[in-house]
Amino acid sequence: MTAYDTITRTAAAAGTWTIGDQAVSRLGFGAMRLTGMPWDERPRDRGASIAVVRRAVELGVNHIDTAAFYFVATRSANEIIGAALTPFPDDVLIATKVGPSRGRSSAFEFEPYARPAQLREQVEENIRQLGVDALGLVNLRWGSGLEKEVGSVADHVGALLELRDAGLLRSIGVSNVSADQLAEANSIAPIASVQNRYGLTERADNEVLALARAHGVAFVPFFSMGSAVPHAVPGGAADVTGASVVADIAAAHGATPTQIRLAWTLHQGENVLAIPGTGDIRHLEENIAAGSIRLTDGDLAALDAIAPPA
Repeated sequence: MTAYDTITRTAAAAGTWTIGDQAVSRLGFGAMRLTGMPWDERPRDRGASIAVVRRAVELGVNHIDTAAFYFVATRSANEIIGAALTPFPDDVLIATKVGPSRGRSSAFEFEPYARPAQLREQVEENIRQLGVDALGLVNLRWGSGLEKEVGSVADHVGALLELRDAGLLRSIGVSNVSADQLAEANSIAPIASVQNRYGLTERADNEVLALARAHGVAFVPFFSMGSAVPHAVPGGAADVTGASVVADIAAAHGATPTQIRLAWTLHQGENVLAIPGTGDIRHLEENIAAGSIRLTDGDLAALDAIAPPA
């Protein structure tokens, strides 16, 4: 496979996992970058972003991660997804997040965290923006520090359970949680997905991954391409990202380093999914092609040695 040999590559090569009541490709799509970022000079072209979403679905992606707080002044990721996919295919799972919220300022800063009774308003806002009747998966985003003094994980999951019973959503997930918080959430309602920061060089959440695996819960890393920790390499040189090791393995596979990092993520277990985000069709196709890469035992050993888990 070469880095740009993407014509026949689809998300199906990554395999599938069931989230709640829906089987999805293990290689999904993160929508944060569809609008451009608040600090960018200008927003992304709306038509180009719509084309990226449609191309993702054409290539077999049926798990799209978004949030009402993914927006810039003149663009909303939810609105772009709705414009791209309405009427939504039955097999596409839209996952969104609640808990934090943002004001209309250009800075990516969160406002006070929602209390349990305020989650309905956030769920309904996502429904309005997307133009759907109900949400497939709602993840409670925890652990930012903004949720202090507004209730427990159990209180918030209990509120989402009531909204599920009211028909506003089908499945409940959690994000940015500890193993204890995942267990707490799962004691209130069946948890379908956990989204935590995790990647080749950031593996502090192995306990959460193990608990998710034990309960058959999808583990969906975010920012898996952007994490890095210092480590030693032969000769005493410092390589904080594992770039040299990843580059050598990428060259052997005719792939890009990003594709190797995505492939490593998918090799961490059948319940581990990936949701790389981009606003560029070529990058999207490269990301999806990564699901076709089969790393050898030697590859995995070399990659795992970059930043052994604690």
